Amino acid sequence: MTQNNQNKPRVLVLFGGESGEHGISCATAAGVVEAIDHDRFEVVTVGITPQGQWVPVDFSSDQFQISDTGVAEVPAATRQLFLSPSDGHVVSLPTQLGSEFSLSDLGKFDVVFPLLHGPFGEDGTVQGLLEMMHLPYVGCGVLASAAAMDKPTTKVLLHEAELPAGKWETVTAGQWKHDRSGVIERLERLGLPVFVKPARAGSSLGITKVNAAADLEAAITKAQAIDPRVIVEQELTGFEVECAVLQGADGRPRTSEPGRIAMGDDVPFYDYKTKYFGEDTVSLEIPAKIPAHLATQVREIAAQAFETLGCEGLARVDFFVDPEKDAVVINEVNTMPGFTPFSMYPKLWEHMGIGYSQLMEELITLALSRPVGLR
Repeated sequence: MTQNNQNKPRVLVLFGGESGEHGISCATAAGVVEAIDHDRFEVVTVGITPQGQWVPVDFSSDQFQISDTGVAEVPAATRQLFLSPSDGHVVSLPTQLGSEFSLSDLGKFDVVFPLLHGPFGEDGTVQGLLEMMHLPYVGCGVLASAAAMDKPTTKVLLHEAELPAGKWETVTAGQWKHDRSGVIERLERLGLPVFVKPARAGSSLGITKVNAAADLEAAITKAQAIDPRVIVEQELTGFEVECAVLQGADGRPRTSEPGRIAMGDDVPFYDYKTKYFGEDTVSLEIPAKIPAHLATQVREIAAQAFETLGCEGLARVDFFVDPEKDAVVINEVNTMPGFTPFSMYPKLWEHMGIGYSQLMEELITLALSRPVGLR
């Protein structure tokens, strides 16, 4: 283990990124950096700007919290960071390379905490980079990250495992360009209403609830502004319920009691604005007030979904639970849940007796204990 002179494991916290969830990643980092025990770990924060540059960040958690004015952004810097592929060192170079070239070495890190949401971070891309650097990291590996980020792929794998995942159709950019009428006909067979979503995005970005077939085209165009690959899902009934999964030292998943997203009657669905700026209209109900046998099903199915996708470390599995139909259906699997003040994942584990700091220590320790490479 590479350690500093204080004999603390070095943790590189990576946040920001190029996706539309950049600001949510910043808020997640604010929560995590504050919660990590700095007497136990040396924490170095590295931001990825919206343009994709890796930059050193002199971190202040207040700077990156969600506020009434919106979300934060990783600022541009005069120096940029690179991972050295030969030995995993992090090196610093001037953003503008000129005659006064200077290079500095930040050294090696014991583990990376990639707090990235959405494409170019949560989708297996950064995980693959870290695998090539032989750097341990918190969370799911390349395949699980990529599969869970791509909602149609998630559905295929869950259905293959005979887990309930609802009905859907996938719309690719080529299909929409060359056979628009055929796509619309296929979508109408799902029945209305439907939800039109970017296939590879989170935080409810780009989602439209469509009640009339005439509105499908506009909804697909909106989703394609975020991702040319689109998923259209049949509406699910019931409560929105989430279950946190945390891998144990023995490799087996542990599950929390389910929590419910309780929304006011004036909220049409759990969109981006409601999720992060809807304190007056949304509350987290922990534990969820659902029948005990359905809560048990949620926990069992969450663990099965975690293993079906090959997840590691942590995940949050989102459901619709309908007590009247006695039904539990998976909505999606999130491999890097948010850790903002409004996030369900840390609150669920706090309810289970694992505080925020203990949760961070468990995740980092688990990442340090697993081998790099094929496993």
